[in-house]
Amino acid sequence: MQHSEKTSKNLIWFLEQQLDIQLDMLKHQTEITKLVINQLLEDEVHQKAGDKYEHSSKPYSRWGSNPGSVKIGKERIKMEIPRLYNKDKKQTEGLENYNKIKDSGVSSEKLMSKILFGLSQKNYSEVARTTAESFGFSQSTISREFIESSTKALEEFEQRDLGEYDFIGLAIDGKYLRKHQIIIALGITIEGVKIPLGFIETTTENHLSVKGLLSDLIKRNFKFTEGLLVLIDGATGLKKAVKETFGKYALIQRCTWHKRENIVSYLPKEQQDHYRGKLQRAYTEPDHETAKRKLYEIPVPQLRVRIELEKINRSAANSLDEGLEETLTLHRLGLVEQLGKSLLTTNVIENLNSQLGGYIRKVKNWSSSKMRARWMAASLMQIETRMRRINNYEKLNLLRTAIKSELKLEQEKVA
Repeated sequence: MQHSEKTSKNLIWFLEQQLDIQLDMLKHQTEITKLVINQLLEDEVHQKAGDKYEHSSKPYSRWGSNPGSVKIGKERIKMEIPRLYNKDKKQTEGLENYNKIKDSGVSSEKLMSKILFGLSQKNYSEVARTTAESFGFSQSTISREFIESSTKALEEFEQRDLGEYDFIGLAIDGKYLRKHQIIIALGITIEGVKIPLGFIETTTENHLSVKGLLSDLIKRNFKFTEGLLVLIDGATGLKKAVKETFGKYALIQRCTWHKRENIVSYLPKEQQDHYRGKLQRAYTEPDHETAKRKLYEIPVPQLRVRIELEKINRSAANSLDEGLEETLTLHRLGLVEQLGKSLLTTNVIENLNSQLGGYIRKVKNWSSSKMRARWMAASLMQIETRMRRINNYEKLNLLRTAIKSELKLEQEKVA
């Protein structure tokens, strides 16, 4: 497929999206466009005045900046515009590139299409070049330095170092694109900010590939030694990968919604609501012991609900047994009232999956794994800008203290 055909398809896809999605993507486009424009302006400054703090014999000197704006479609983007000082004329001057750009009136839809196409190909130099050409710069006037510097800036924009974030939580879940499952990792910072971190195409039971995803996060400086709460749906492969990657620094919180629905799925429909209610009432108890009493027969150390389930469906009873204590992790930490709404289930990442549907539902045919990866990456970047903090994020410092106490990380640090 030719470049123009792909660009046309991307533009059609963009125009078919809901208004809020279009606006969100244009917001991302604006940041990318500003990066490229800044590089175009800096390229001219560099050619005329040399590097910063350089005592150059060139006829111009750097001379601060002034507020300015660039028109894209009907929108004006505010920017700081560098100034130059003409040593011969002894006066300040504006930039030729800025005068060429500021009133170009580039179509926002066409520019978005070009940016989306370049990002989908992971071709950052193409993004830089086509964006510059959209503002009327011919290929012959675009310098090699501009392409190199803008490519680097765009790549850094896309492939950030995770070391700047302080993570307290990690949610891992799957999303199906037709018959293909994508496993997504979503980080939660101590400030409650949700950040998509990465994804792979595999199954939840393939612990080696999931472990590879988590190991890649660590290579990108994902910090976890302060303790981490990991939310999963209960898949064995996810649990094994978490344990092998993070070891003693992670606590697993099994999603209570998935556990509850898995149990009742074995039961006849006429009994499901009854036991769904029993399990839900137990899990919404804030106190750990009270929640357990609603599940256990006291003093006999057997599950109260399990005894009932054993009589009507042994598979449902066995489902209740499996990993039950991991569904009560937040109870054990004493933080259900403060953080249960966000952290007792995988809803934080289910919401992400729901938004993904808004971006990719128009794609009827996935021609290759590479295509799925491109669209996932582009979509996750857009979604991140609109994700809200988790409920009661101000209490996450309590979670860190509780995790450290549970895992005895404070004692280890002192020793």
